[in-house]
Amino acid sequence: MNNKKDALIRLLKYVKSSLGLVIISLLCAAGSVLLSLYTTVLIGRAVDCISLSGVDFEKMTPIIITIAIIIPIVAFLQWLMYYLTNKISHKTVKQLRTDIFAHLQEMPLSYIDSNSHGDILSRVVNDVDAVSDGLLQGFQQLFTGVVTIIGTLVFMLSLNWQITLVVVIITPLSFAVAGIISKLCFNKFREQSTIKGELTGFTDERIGALRLVKAFGFEKNSEEEFGEINERLNVCGRRAQFYSALTNPCTRFVNSLVYAGVGIFGALSAVKAVSGGFTVGDLSCFLQYANQYTKPFNEISGVMTELQSALASASRIFAILDEKAESSDEGKIALKDCDGNVSLSDVFFSYVPEKPLIEDLNLKVKSGQHIAIVGPTGCGKTTLINLLMRFYDVTGGEIKVSGIPIKEMTRDSLRENYGIVLQETWVFKGTVRENIAYGKPDATDEEIIAAAKAAHADSFIRKLENGYDTVITNDAELSRGQRQLLSIARVMLSLPPMLILDEATSSIDTRTEMQIQSAFNAMTKGRTSFVVAHRLSTIREADCILVMKSGHIVEQGTHSELIAKEGFYAELIRSREEG
Repeated sequence: MNNKKDALIRLLKYVKSSLGLVIISLLCAAGSVLLSLYTTVLIGRAVDCISLSGVDFEKMTPIIITIAIIIPIVAFLQWLMYYLTNKISHKTVKQLRTDIFAHLQEMPLSYIDSNSHGDILSRVVNDVDAVSDGLLQGFQQLFTGVVTIIGTLVFMLSLNWQITLVVVIITPLSFAVAGIISKLCFNKFREQSTIKGELTGFTDERIGALRLVKAFGFEKNSEEEFGEINERLNVCGRRAQFYSALTNPCTRFVNSLVYAGVGIFGALSAVKAVSGGFTVGDLSCFLQYANQYTKPFNEISGVMTELQSALASASRIFAILDEKAESSDEGKIALKDCDGNVSLSDVFFSYVPEKPLIEDLNLKVKSGQHIAIVGPTGCGKTTLINLLMRFYDVTGGEIKVSGIPIKEMTRDSLRENYGIVLQETWVFKGTVRENIAYGKPDATDEEIIAAAKAAHADSFIRKLENGYDTVITNDAELSRGQRQLLSIARVMLSLPPMLILDEATSSIDTRTEMQIQSAFNAMTKGRTSFVVAHRLSTIREADCILVMKSGHIVEQGTHSELIAKEGFYAELIRSREEG
């Protein structure tokens, strides 16, 4: 989305849910402004109570009392307006942030995999904050500004329509100046938001791989790359601020012309006026009205910087919200009583249409079979796992579980029947207990401890400061191998009818792996399991080994059968043994 008008309309739709608060805010704004303008009239009348012969206190006293009553009322209405506009802004931004995060949960993994995680994070955090700041200032200034402009015009017309005409004629200059600068600001702030996302993505990537950067001595290169992006952000930011900084002085210049015009024509009118005509008090009122009339233009033009930044950020947020979500599961059946039979028929898949990966893949797996998947890097092993879990949909052919095409069943019910341990370990901020029970929140302490023991994680957990109640705040607190043991314990807790182990023991020492292997054997007994592995010890015990090459199953059979064939599998095994 590049159109700021569309972004504004969509933002206003979010504000629609707070329509009642908006109306009350407008009434507060109208009340405070009108009372302030009436105070100016009273001050003019008080000025007229002063003459060469002295001060008419009899007339002035009730005027001063009225002003004293109005001032606290104005203060209360302004406070209430600011409170409500804050509430509207925060409620709107809360819903916007909720929607974008919820939409990300429904996005296909293809989008997440193909976009910088840092840039997505920047949109959810930085861009939403920019929208919040723009809305907060925008509502407050626009509410009072519009009412002030209309109110002062009405009051000035009641005093002298000729001088009011001078004000109205000069006013369009402010709009013209603000409009030109506004367009320049929007383009630059949009570019600035994009570069911020790029910088966040780069920083996130480099911090995540800092050990590797240091190991290869690439600190200087990283600094140079960061410096190049940072310099582009600096240049763009300075230009954006330069354009936005032009707004206020330019509109102030136009407003000074208005004030000067009112002063000249008002003074001439007061000099020429006869008794009962345009008085000095009226001129005093008019000059104050001229200031009050032009002040909103300065304030609104000043807030345009925030508004342009907000709209530029909103366009980036709506770009994510406009991305197509995964196809709906509405009307799909729920997989129940899964028997563990899996079949792939004439399956085709590619991440990029012009680069086919899996072609004409056929496979039948019977319930309880232990399937090992081996092959060189990039042959499609992990892709096959993604297709089984329906993280990606096949581009051709069909996958069935329990005789039902997986496209006809809900994703949740399919995934509930799989237990998965990936090579990439993941823990979240919470206790060790909560991390193990992630897939089964209602698990008892006995079940959690039993799963940890089965995964050989119990011993290191009990050595932690608070045992199972130790809060894990970041990856640095546990080794990668320990995190992987927690991931294995998660699966052992729930034990669904089908298992996927993608290099599940890659970060575990050989001795622990041998211990876990016995637990895996017990865990996989009677359950269909798919194991992506490089270690020979994991492969030997499989009921069937699938040997993949360039997206095809080129060989399949038991370890002894494939060795006897002296084919591609035997070549792979020999190369590993030699390595």
